[in-house]
Amino acid sequence: MSLTELILLAIGLSMDASAVSISNSLCIKKIKVKHILQMAIMFAVFQGIMPLIGYYAANSFETVIERFDHWIAFILLVIIGGKMLHESITADEEQDCSLFALTFKLLIIQAIATSIDALAVGVSLSALNVNILYSITIISIITFICCTAAILLAKRFGNLLGKRAGIVGGLILLGIGVKIFVQHMFFGG
Repeated sequence: MSLTELILLAIGLSMDASAVSISNSLCIKKIKVKHILQMAIMFAVFQGIMPLIGYYAANSFETVIERFDHWIAFILLVIIGGKMLHESITADEEQDCSLFALTFKLLIIQAIATSIDALAVGVSLSALNVNILYSITIISIITFICCTAAILLAKRFGNLLGKRAGIVGGLILLGIGVKIFVQHMFFGG
């Protein structure tokens, strides 16, 4: 696998994490450097760990991973997105999605949900006999960059959404979950 192919793969893998980063940042009233780092690092770490797990578990668990990865991601994203959407719709008129709390637990769940496809990629990387440490380093760096850029863009343009930011964020998460489900169920991806 060439460096160009690896970078394109990493960009593709980072898109779900970037979309969730956008969603999260739309719901943080005053985003700080620590928020950016928390999200970008958490997503980058999981986008790197999951292919590593998939790489080493390839022979033992390939069919189990492929059979359930989309269900796990779908369920987690629908729960998180649905909760965010519900809270945004039912919030008082004076409140917006600033009730949203970016907790460590939430970030872990989101990072797992958005990196499950990377687990399956790790299985593929095993079949290609690539240097896994080099590959996961590139994947993690690209994810960090994409998530950081996504957060900064969301904060730049998110204020235009005002109180609807939580609704948009929830819909993004639900959309990612549905996309994963449809892709796996109907297109075998």
